[in-house]
Amino acid sequence: MNTMTYKGYIGQVTLDEEAGIIHGQVLNTRDIITFQGRTVKQLRKALKDSIEDYLAFCAERGEDPDKPLSGKFVLRINPELHRAVAIAAAREGKSLNKWVAERLEQEVVGFGS
Repeated sequence: MNTMTYKGYIGQVTLDEEAGIIHGQVLNTRDIITFQGRTVKQLRKALKDSIEDYLAFCAERGEDPDKPLSGKFVLRINPELHRAVAIAAAREGKSLNKWVAERLEQEVVGFGS
């Protein structure tokens, strides 16, 4: 999966060879935000313009825009698993947060692509 970002919004990009365009949709918002272009430069500008239009539209309506995720979340697990994960992290000389983040990254196909 190819992605681009602007102001924390992540756009997933797809090539449509038949139409000769690259198009995308923002992933990390409930609202639908799309963009397209024929070159990477056009695509970057279209993503920026689409996000700016979205933010302006929300402001005009007096609504808060759907914001990208912060990178923080609370995870509730049973105490035995918590203990086992903490021990595994300590064995590797890592913080619990770093250890868990690395495991999540390994499980997400195409992360950082």
